[in-house]
Amino acid sequence: MDVIVAVSPTAIKPAQDATKSIPIVMGFGKDPVRDGFIASLAKPGGNITGVVVAPEDVLAGKRLELIKEAVPRAKTIAVLATGEASSKLQIAETHKVAPPLGVKLVVVELQETAYERAFATLAAEKAHALFVLASPILNAGRERIIRLAAKHRLPAIYEWPEQAEVGGMMAYGSSLAGLSGRVAWYVERILKGTKPSELPVEQPTKFEFVINLKTAKQLGLTIPPNVLARADRVIK
Repeated sequence: MDVIVAVSPTAIKPAQDATKSIPIVMGFGKDPVRDGFIASLAKPGGNITGVVVAPEDVLAGKRLELIKEAVPRAKTIAVLATGEASSKLQIAETHKVAPPLGVKLVVVELQETAYERAFATLAAEKAHALFVLASPILNAGRERIIRLAAKHRLPAIYEWPEQAEVGGMMAYGSSLAGLSGRVAWYVERILKGTKPSELPVEQPTKFEFVINLKTAKQLGLTIPPNVLARADRVIK
């Protein structure tokens, strides 16, 4: 093949192990220097380049703060996690942020695709809100998660603005569509002859806070005016 697009570190690592010559475009790396994929963002070296998103632990605390501000009464916030290493980083960060916010965290790890079982656990814990961690696995299951959050009347915050567009109550992060377009740009450049080592790795420069007011109203939740005022986009 002429180029490999590897989505998330769980795909980038085996791609790196498989070849040192075929160009690999990250879509999306998290901390590629720490993970040993590239030498630096400006000069990646080797056969890997592409697009990174902010490391999960950087935005995890911010997302927890936002869902707490949107649901001030929330004393117990559920965290939907996976067994991925990135989930552990996010959980550690949320545990740092939770005490000053006055919230108790209930972490539920999704086992394979047992979404209903995970939400049954959340219901048993009487969580007042839900924080869906940044994860390729959870993004792939976003429709089921959003549907179950509505069923259990749980206001939730997600990773990608696109998740709020399809019914999630809130999201804070980069645009999935925008970053995917940049991945395609890298593929085009490489197919036209540019070496991966000559293409600096891109980082997102904009994070969007999106509120789906329609979903909030369906949950019987009134978003505080100060939170609405901070939103980059409100879906009505």
